[in-house]
Amino acid sequence: MASMPASGPAAACDEEVLVLEAEEGGGGSSWRAEPPLALTAVEEQQDYRALECRCFWKAGSYEVPSRPSQTSHGLLESSDFDRARVHPKFLHTNATSHKWAFGAIAELLDNAVDEICNGATFVKVDKINNLKDNSPMLLFQDDGGGMDPEGIRQCMSLGFSSKKSKTTIGQYGNGFKTSTMRLGADAIVFSRACRGSHVTMSIGLLSYTFLRRTMKDDIIVPMLDFQIIKDQIVPVIYSSQDDWENSLKIILDWSPFSSKEELLLQFEDLGSNGTKVFIYNLWMNDDGLLELDFDDNDEDILLRDQATSGGFSKFHKEIVQSHISYTLRYSLRAYASILYLRKFSNFQIILRGKPVEQLNIVDELKFKKTVTYKPQVAADSPDVVVRTIIGFAKEAPVLGIFGLNVYHKNRLIMPFWKVVQEGSSRGRSVVGVLEANFIEPAHDKQDFERTPLFIRLETKLRQIVLDYWKNNCHLIGYQSSNADIRVKQKGSDKHSQGVARSMQQKTTAGEHVIGLSANVQQGLRAKEPVIGLPADFQDQPAESIIGLAAGSSALPSVQAHAQHPIVELSDLIEDCEEIKSMDILDSTLIEKLSEENLKLFMRREELQRSEAQLKQTIEELDCELKEARQKCSQLAAIVELRRKQQVTMKL
Repeated sequence: MASMPASGPAAACDEEVLVLEAEEGGGGSSWRAEPPLALTAVEEQQDYRALECRCFWKAGSYEVPSRPSQTSHGLLESSDFDRARVHPKFLHTNATSHKWAFGAIAELLDNAVDEICNGATFVKVDKINNLKDNSPMLLFQDDGGGMDPEGIRQCMSLGFSSKKSKTTIGQYGNGFKTSTMRLGADAIVFSRACRGSHVTMSIGLLSYTFLRRTMKDDIIVPMLDFQIIKDQIVPVIYSSQDDWENSLKIILDWSPFSSKEELLLQFEDLGSNGTKVFIYNLWMNDDGLLELDFDDNDEDILLRDQATSGGFSKFHKEIVQSHISYTLRYSLRAYASILYLRKFSNFQIILRGKPVEQLNIVDELKFKKTVTYKPQVAADSPDVVVRTIIGFAKEAPVLGIFGLNVYHKNRLIMPFWKVVQEGSSRGRSVVGVLEANFIEPAHDKQDFERTPLFIRLETKLRQIVLDYWKNNCHLIGYQSSNADIRVKQKGSDKHSQGVARSMQQKTTAGEHVIGLSANVQQGLRAKEPVIGLPADFQDQPAESIIGLAAGSSALPSVQAHAQHPIVELSDLIEDCEEIKSMDILDSTLIEKLSEENLKLFMRREELQRSEAQLKQTIEELDCELKEARQKCSQLAAIVELRRKQQVTMKL
């Protein structure tokens, strides 16, 4: 979907059928013109529109018969032995760089975002039906600069990229091929470009099904070009009319469209320029279901087999499943909402007819702090300063999600990257955001190249997280390991314990304590044993629990230490010190308090949504009121005019 340089078709390149060949000396790949290959009579009698295996991870395993020798058949050109062919299996092998289907979709969104500099204002992602077999297809459409005939050939080439800007996301020239082939077996591209007064329309078919079913041992891409001359659509023919007709036949046989008119109809909603990509014969999972789920949510595209939340208690599941760190795994709308760091001013991602609302993770943090880091890059490179915004998730300490969100050139590469051990309490609920343009992402843009520079960054970020936790964990109710902070905490604890004792006396007398629900109050009066703790801890006073509810600094989750083994000795020592210094809480009461916190948090979310809806309703009513007042003014003016006319007539 990327715009390419404005120039005419290459002289050495036939628009009908292109064959991808490797250049000598490892200089990449290029297209060689070759007459289109018509199907044999036997091939035409069979159904070739779908592969026998629709599971992506198994689709690369098939046998190809050896190519006949020139001496026995005399059918091969001598040039076939002067070049290295690119086998169709490479399309599948190349696409396996995307382990995650949403990573492939993100590549296609990147291409549209890169077109903002050429005037793009939207990219549409939608599901439509294939008219030939009613199967679902993925549609990507943008209103960017479009691709001319040479540009669409460069888009279909392996390793070619004209994106040299420091702001564009794409850089390897491989994203379109890997992403389309990861999502489905076939893709057809329509692009309209206007270069001055020269308007062109181009069609390209990248079909793994076609190459597999016809047993090709070269990657062959049928292509068609048209130009607008005096409001007439005229085919661009570089070789012969027969070759052009053969290319048209291949595209109609292997695409979702049955006629030339249907192909041209796809350009009608592209305006003066833009690109449209259809991906069909979408891949399935091992159960024979589509990887992408279009049915459960009409405004979203979901990923099957990813919505798992193991390891969480029943009290946490509801809030975990609503958090962006969880939903981005299976919801395209959630993933797209944080895919780009800076919000667009005049561009929208429209998913299934509804714009995606961008979310800035920084806005979801509390007790935020900005930490700067100057990485040691190459000696001849300019100085680099990395700003990391770090804080606690707004759900802390109820939900212990944590991790750093690392962007590269505005694009999310690693969401909620855990730079500290997951089993340790240190770093719990700490979330951060940074943009690391000084390191290179991997080809799938879901990780970074494991260079020494990246390893140093990881070490620095781990230290930033641990320092922030050490100095600020008391703000969310944890016992700080900082001596100065603990002294301050003790002073506040004395006051809170006094309040707690008075609350306990009321509770013992059967009085209701304001702020705690009935089931928690009952738990405070009942002396239940603490499961999993030594006997000498069982006699802890109830003030510990009430103090927590009243704002005490006691650690809100004792169970984390028992459930997660600590590997590092330093972690073990610090965690033991925390346990010694905190009040030991009854495990059942902790769960009850956690449940209360969850209910309050969900209630707050509901109230916030209700408030937003009420504001929207008020705005709509204000608009209706203004319209009514305007109509009243108009009617009053008409009545006054008629009254004057009647007076004039009487006179």
